[in-house]
Amino acid sequence: MTDATTVEGAEGKTYNGLPGAFLYALRTSESWLFKGYVVLALLLTLAIGFVFVSGLLSILAATSTVRGGTFTFSRSFFLFVGLLVVAPLLAPVLLVARRHRRSVSTVAYDRGMALSALGFVATLYVGLVVSVPPALQESTSSGVIAALYDLPQIAGLVPPLVGVAVMYAVHRVLR
Repeated sequence: MTDATTVEGAEGKTYNGLPGAFLYALRTSESWLFKGYVVLALLLTLAIGFVFVSGLLSILAATSTVRGGTFTFSRSFFLFVGLLVVAPLLAPVLLVARRHRRSVSTVAYDRGMALSALGFVATLYVGLVVSVPPALQESTSSGVIAALYDLPQIAGLVPPLVGVAVMYAVHRVLR
C-alpha cells in the first residue's frame, strides 16, 4: 500500500521525499556520469544552502530593529533567489528518479540530464564571475575573465538562465 509521500519503485523499494529521491536515483541509474552528478548536486546543494542560511542570518541580524516594509521584502527575495539557484540543481535528480520509478528511463536520458546539469553548474560559475562587484574584482591576465568582468553585473543572470533552458530542452528531447 502506498500513500501520497511514499512511492513504490521498480525494484519494490520506496523513497520518501527529496533525500530518498537522491538515494533512489543513485541506486537505480546505470549511468556513472549521472551517479557522479547526484553526489555533486548533493554537495553543492548543501554548500549553497549553508551560504544562503548564513546570509539570511546576517540580513536578519542587520535588520532586526527595523519594522517591515522594504527590509521584509529583501529577506523574502533573498530566500527566493536561493530557491532559484538550488531548484535547477535538484531537478535532474528528481526527474531521473521519477522516470526510473515509472520504468521509462534510459541510460541516454540519465547521461543527457547529467551533462546538461553539469553545464548548468558551469553557467552558475560564469554568472557569479560576471556579477562580481568592481571593488572585489581581482586583476587577472586571463582575457576571458577580464571580458566577463567588463560585462554589466545584471548580465550575470543570463548564463544560468541559458543553462536552465538547455536542461529543459534536453529533458524534452530525450524523454
